[in-house]
Amino acid sequence: MMKYLGAGVALALGLATAGAAETVKTEVAELGGSSITLHLQPFLTEVELSTLRVVATNTEALALFVPDSSKGYAALAVSPDDGFLPAGAPAASAQAIGGLPDAATAAKDALAACDKLRKGSADCVLVLEIAPKG
Repeated sequence: MMKYLGAGVALALGLATAGAAETVKTEVAELGGSSITLHLQPFLTEVELSTLRVVATNTEALALFVPDSSKGYAALAVSPDDGFLPAGAPAASAQAIGGLPDAATAAKDALAACDKLRKGSADCVLVLEIAPKG
């Protein structure tokens, strides 16, 4: 009986730890008519985070990195293995999709486009989500 209880406790602790590891902190900025959520993915370098913070707070930078971000919903996905700016320029797998009718579609489409082009084995993740304010 004690053996099963110990296994159950270990399993519960393992699940709790796995859930905690999956939590990614975010920062939210408002820019023009948009609310922008930056996901602070642990693999992002300081340079990549700084660049994404500029993108989230500067209209011109946002337009450069995320097309159609002022129309509806948009998202930017990056491969953890490929990185966002591996050689000072966006990785080919870093994909932004904009002008979509809802957040779920923007996220799904950006992730699918990124996964199609990634070189690494890890699935792509969101680093920016853009939504109309309100």
